[in-house]
Amino acid sequence: MILLSSALGSFIQLLGVLIIFLFVLAITYFTTKWIGNYQKTNFANKNLQIVESIRVGNNKFIAIVKAGEVYLVVAVGKDDVTLLTQLTEDQLSEVPDFSAIQNKFPMDGKAAQENFREVLNRVKEHFPKK
Repeated sequence: MILLSSALGSFIQLLGVLIIFLFVLAITYFTTKWIGNYQKTNFANKNLQIVESIRVGNNKFIAIVKAGEVYLVVAVGKDDVTLLTQLTEDQLSEVPDFSAIQNKFPMDGKAAQENFREVLNRVKEHFPKK
């Protein structure tokens, strides 16, 4: 009888710890979501915006920053930020959507047998020079 009550007490203790854990997890989730929305609304529509960034090393990034109507390329290190160059909006390019090309050139047996020059010519037709 003592063994049974000890096992039941342990099971109730386990359930209590599990409920507390789930409660703390839920509070953490909603708090993080609230802070994220708060920061998004506070920093929205400001004059500075990171357009794109790429990691080039440990704690080193190159970023394109839009400051008002000016685009700046900056190198960001651990302790410093260096201006590399200034860009115009025309110098920025968007990454083309390659899903249209993949649908146009399905990888079946026929496409695999084509030589590289034929495929390259068809891609060039799809993306003419500006």
